[in-house]
Amino acid sequence: MHILIPAAGMGKRMGAAQNKLRLSVLGQPLLAWTLQAVAAVPAIEWIGIIGQPEDFPVWQTLITDLAIPQPIMLIEGGDTRQASVYNGLRALPPHASHVLIHDGARCLATPALIERCVQALETYDGFVAAIPVKDTIKIVDAAGVVSQTPDRSTLWAAQTPQGFRVDYLLNGHATAVEQGWEVTDDAALFERLGHPVHIVMGEDTNLKITTPSDLPLAERILQHRWEHGLGSPYANVSGQ
Repeated sequence: MHILIPAAGMGKRMGAAQNKLRLSVLGQPLLAWTLQAVAAVPAIEWIGIIGQPEDFPVWQTLITDLAIPQPIMLIEGGDTRQASVYNGLRALPPHASHVLIHDGARCLATPALIERCVQALETYDGFVAAIPVKDTIKIVDAAGVVSQTPDRSTLWAAQTPQGFRVDYLLNGHATAVEQGWEVTDDAALFERLGHPVHIVMGEDTNLKITTPSDLPLAERILQHRWEHGLGSPYANVSGQ
């Protein structure tokens, strides 16, 4: 299994003067936690980090310090997440048939979730990790008036990893360039091309680190895992 990790965003909402994945949680950059979770899954045989060249020296040092066993390629990103993922797909090894895409900022995903997503690609051509929406959602018009309250039982909050057949997703990105489509995640391209996108159960703690208030929350989650006998914030999927 191959995995691409978009890690190029500056994160304006974080208010940082650098890539937010370089910010520290419990003494390690955010990207370190993501990489350790991914590397703990034996089925992952190749990792691609999509980023900006100015971050590559930092990422290379991090990779060396972590002693990640899988081969890791640093891939230059584009102007948007969509363009970055397209670059990543074109950098995959030629034999790659399926790929996971996991946002670097979702540094709290566990190896168990990633393993569950690996297994899902044995059955599905496309899927998203997601969790049921707990809040009542309101659709609001331009005047600020509620126009609709959708049935909560049909609503899911999308996360990553997301997983796909490589040839189908490459075709989706190529079509998006030709047609001028702009989407917020890769599953939307699958949907537009008529491919079914299935749901794999995500995790409530699989947060995307977006604003400064997310950092202390991430620390508490990681510390809680440590205190409840994992031995480290990330045990591998076999529990060792």
